[in-house]
Amino acid sequence: MTDTQRNPTDTSGTLDEALERIHLSGPERDGWLSNHAPMAIEALVRHGHARVAHRWLDTYRPKLEDMPGSVAPVTALNWQEALGDISRVADWTAFFERETADRSWRTVLAEWWPRLLPGIAAGATHGVIRVGHAVRTLLEGEETAPRVRELAHALGYWAARHQPLPALERLAPAPDAAAALDRVPLIADQDGGIRSRFEQLTGFPDWPGRAPSGPEAARAAIEELVRAATHRYATHGHADPIMLVHAATAPNAVLRTLPALPGTLWTPSLHAAWAASAAVTSAYGPREAQPATEHLTTAQAAPVAQHPQEVFERAAAHGDDHTIKFADTALDVGDAAALVAAGRAIELNTPAW
Repeated sequence: MTDTQRNPTDTSGTLDEALERIHLSGPERDGWLSNHAPMAIEALVRHGHARVAHRWLDTYRPKLEDMPGSVAPVTALNWQEALGDISRVADWTAFFERETADRSWRTVLAEWWPRLLPGIAAGATHGVIRVGHAVRTLLEGEETAPRVRELAHALGYWAARHQPLPALERLAPAPDAAAALDRVPLIADQDGGIRSRFEQLTGFPDWPGRAPSGPEAARAAIEELVRAATHRYATHGHADPIMLVHAATAPNAVLRTLPALPGTLWTPSLHAAWAASAAVTSAYGPREAQPATEHLTTAQAAPVAQHPQEVFERAAAHGDDHTIKFADTALDVGDAAALVAAGRAIELNTPAW
């Protein structure tokens, strides 16, 4: 198997080794920046780049901080008072480690998904994104202890950063996801941090309009949203190349989690996925689209490799964590426009090395 082939089962053990290293650290650094290592490493290994995973982590590890100390145990009786309290992140992580040790991880996920879903904006949507990567690994490979523990860490981070969006008005309906994203009203003041930006949100287009006819229709709608948000990055990502990847990667994390959830949770998951994508679009989107080749030099504007494996190889060589994760989502979408968008992220973001 070459480095560009998918290897979701990772018989090398690289992913488990990397996760054990990552779990020595907390989920954030510098106060608000999320620890992207578990997500980027999972994507690298999945797409056949296991041999560079530890080198990537060696470069990234100095940025990380230790897990904060415990405040007081989170329990089945007091969890609501700890929800959204980042000072309790170690307590939340320990709680989910106990839960997933005593019960099936699927049972724990199904119980907590509807509790956490209203706070999908947690950690700039990184809580749900980290969960999506963890669940994909568990669904497609062996349920090893480090992989189950990664889900516990992901759920713990989501719970500690739990952030509901403000009450939002349903604006005029849109016919499809692409049109809905086009019609998302941008906030007036796009300065400041994500909390101050999200506080300005007032309403989103009513999409997908009528309630889906069942779980499969909800899943199809999320797929449409992920595709539209990924395509949109090619012409709108220039406004904030880092933050705008989450308009696609957050709903894609929801999509990846659906197979592990009861069908009754798929429609609520669709609504939360749309809210997350629209919130990021509103908070960071540009006033005008920009052709992908504008402002590039002749060398930069050279044709982008359109084979999926080659696109991800470029993202892995680029090394930026958001670029890797976005390329991973673009490969899930899999069409030519998505691969162009992945190439755009490689052009816009600063290489890691």
